[in-house]
Amino acid sequence: MMRKFMILGTSILAATFAIALGGCSASLDQLTNMAAEKPIEPASYGVWPSKRQVDKGKFAYRQGDFGIAVDAFSKAVEEEKDNAEAWLGLAASYDRLKRFDHARRAYDVVIQIVGNTPTVLNNLGYHYYLKGDMDSARRSFDAALRADPNNVVAKNNLALFWEPTAASDARPRDRL
Repeated sequence: MMRKFMILGTSILAATFAIALGGCSASLDQLTNMAAEKPIEPASYGVWPSKRQVDKGKFAYRQGDFGIAVDAFSKAVEEEKDNAEAWLGLAASYDRLKRFDHARRAYDVVIQIVGNTPTVLNNLGYHYYLKGDMDSARRSFDAALRADPNNVVAKNNLALFWEPTAASDARPRDRL
């Protein structure tokens, strides 16, 4: 009997926590400022609530629901301000909404967290491509390929600049 009450109490506590987090909605300025602060300590058990939001954001992104993806990734970075995957998803989602100013700020945070990884460089190249800055896009794809010569996505994106007939039929891709 005591075990049933403990399980019920834990369920109520988890539901209360989920409701409290559900209302979080910070502006991009607040999120960027939070990332610059000292990171919070990881939980000693369970899964970060931000993991659920990142998964939701990825699903929405793949479905083409970029506004929903922005909301989910924003909640994820509110919950875990140094989550590079959430910041990268947020940047890519803003790119797809053509909010390049917000996307660039999110990329800047990702770079502060993990540096210029091949994935970040490739996504940044896609960011430049969508903006129409082909020189910066090519340089970014090239840098991604130099950092990881086996990166298939970066190879395909960079090949678009060397094969004019393929470039008209294909577009660079970001990795999310």
